[in-house]
Amino acid sequence: MATNLDIDDKLIRQAVRIGKHRTKKEAVTAALVEYVKSRKRLALLDWVGKVEYYDDVDDKKLRRRKAG
Repeated sequence: MATNLDIDDKLIRQAVRIGKHRTKKEAVTAALVEYVKSRKRLALLDWVGKVEYYDDVDDKKLRRRKAG
């Protein structure tokens, strides 16, 4: 999908150089991928304290008990 964006030239040049991207499009795509990953991680943090988690549970033992 073609999209026209007004992006700061200095910023896009830095992104291309730092990320060792061949094109501006490649740099923008990589930045968007990182942004989405970051936001997903932040969304997971919203669950902290809201979900019970037991790290001492033996999942294999539970599955065997349910199957048997």
